[in-house]
Amino acid sequence: MGFPNIVRASLVRVTNYYSWCRVLAQYTAAVASQSTSPPPRPRTSDDALSTVDALAQISFLIQGALERRAGEHGFSLIQTRLLGVLRDRRPTINELAVLLGLDKSSVSGLVDRAERRDLVRRIPSTVDRRSVLVALTKDGRALANEVAMQFGTDVAAMLEPLTTADRAALTGLLSRVLVDHASNCGIDLLATEFLAPRST
Repeated sequence: MGFPNIVRASLVRVTNYYSWCRVLAQYTAAVASQSTSPPPRPRTSDDALSTVDALAQISFLIQGALERRAGEHGFSLIQTRLLGVLRDRRPTINELAVLLGLDKSSVSGLVDRAERRDLVRRIPSTVDRRSVLVALTKDGRALANEVAMQFGTDVAAMLEPLTTADRAALTGLLSRVLVDHASNCGIDLLATEFLAPRST
């Protein structure tokens, strides 16, 4: 086995026998420690992040992926969320405000900008004449579906380390949390009366 350059240089510089032996011993010990080092310890449940850290980190990954996909189509994150919400429902402005976590005036401006791009349209409510519903146009639905497909590919890559059973369990747990949170805000995520007809 040849000596690396740094060891050869040290051997050239030393001028007495004892220094030469010390350098050689250090090199031999370093090689031995590398060849006998134990394999990496398998990860266990003790290595898991805390619930808060895990949820925070995954939210950063999810938002980052969605923001990148939105940027590819010239949209902001909140504009993309608007299209995502409207994929399966026709909410009122007030309901949109709750779903997006924004005030009513902000949502009205958001809908105005999307309407100018022919992505959404306002339609009269059959329940309350004072209210209007917001629905996707044909172009809006096509764009929302395209972004959703691309984003789905990103999420699938993130979840690749999980088994099929793990993914199903994760989906069930997150659904429970989200449905309960929406219910506390007065929104039924599973309500069928707000489903958008495919003809819009």
